[in-house]
Amino acid sequence: MNTTNRICSLFNIKYPLIQGGMIWCAGWELASAVSNAGGLGLLGAGSMYPEILDAQIRKCKAHTNQPFGVNLPLLYPNIEEHIATIIKHKVPIVFTSAGNPKTWTQKLKAEGITVVHVVSSVKFALKAQTAGVDAIVAEGFEAGGHNGRDETTTLCLVPMVKKAIQIPLIAAGGIGDGRALLAVMNLGADGAQVGSRFVASIESSAHANFKQAVIASNEGDTLLTLKELTPVRLLRNPFFDQLMEAYQKGTNTDELVQLLGRGRAKKGMFEGDLTEGELEIGQIAGAFDDILPAATIVKQFIEEFNQAIKAQHPFSI
Repeated sequence: MNTTNRICSLFNIKYPLIQGGMIWCAGWELASAVSNAGGLGLLGAGSMYPEILDAQIRKCKAHTNQPFGVNLPLLYPNIEEHIATIIKHKVPIVFTSAGNPKTWTQKLKAEGITVVHVVSSVKFALKAQTAGVDAIVAEGFEAGGHNGRDETTTLCLVPMVKKAIQIPLIAAGGIGDGRALLAVMNLGADGAQVGSRFVASIESSAHANFKQAVIASNEGDTLLTLKELTPVRLLRNPFFDQLMEAYQKGTNTDELVQLLGRGRAKKGMFEGDLTEGELEIGQIAGAFDDILPAATIVKQFIEEFNQAIKAQHPFSI
């Protein structure tokens, strides 16, 4: 463990690298592989029924003796059952998002659980710190999936949040290699949370069709949309084109809800329907061209990070 790094110390891990708990993509195979490689693996509870989360935690425990955590959207309808399951299994770390951290932070901490909250603004970072969380994830709008309405980029958000808070800070959004990890740490982050790169991993529970679509994507193939409902960054596909046509026609919010329907994220990312499914992925996906084992991804991040440090040449202007 790197005891000089606040995130490594907080989570008892070797590297300050956290795998995002993406819905439909982050099951026990991925979480345990990342934790075994020295990072922090997270289970994506937002797409799991309570009995599924219970089974996933059991399997993750069986496949790693290293710390792992659960990513828990606070607006999840079965939140009480998920909290009870997490406490029952003594999961050491919980990342919360999409809701008020005041609601559950103290209950989780009373059980000895380390709590981290994901935010997209300085305002919400301060509220999370006041609620007593142990660390903050500042997620720029480059990130995939559900996102902040303000469209603040990681480059802007991280130093602003760093200036405002005292607790450890994790950067997220657009971080696809070790150079980006070094960049956000130079901006003041203590570590990074990485989602999209781990979607395109062998252990990811994403459908093979979705993984192939991710590595085939190019710059500009994602867009933050549906800001009237819940902002989400999507990969362009026929469903995305339907959304754009609806906007051009001046579709109202109720019509957007009807068009979105239910289960599109599962259909696209987990079942592999690239026509009608919702494909949530970050801007950085355009930089990927291969599907790798999670341990290889962690190793590459650290090697690139160290190479980038060595390549830096002090100079003055």
